[in-house]
Amino acid sequence: MELLLGKTQAMNWLKTKKMIVLGVFVGAFAGYLYWRFIGCSSGTCAITAVWWRSTLYGAFMGGFAFDIIKDFIK
Repeated sequence: MELLLGKTQAMNWLKTKKMIVLGVFVGAFAGYLYWRFIGCSSGTCAITAVWWRSTLYGAFMGGFAFDIIKDFIK
């Protein structure tokens, strides 16, 4: 029964945060694409020099942006 309760709570959380979760995935993908195609040729850029930093930064920015969009939609 406890497992079912945890799953129900997780699904409710996901339903309320679906725009933010979507924004994290979209932002991570965009951050990776930015690193892959634009990036930093010299390797001295703090964020875009390494693929995982660019992806993580994109995920954070995507989550924040989609959270703001969610507020405007409501």
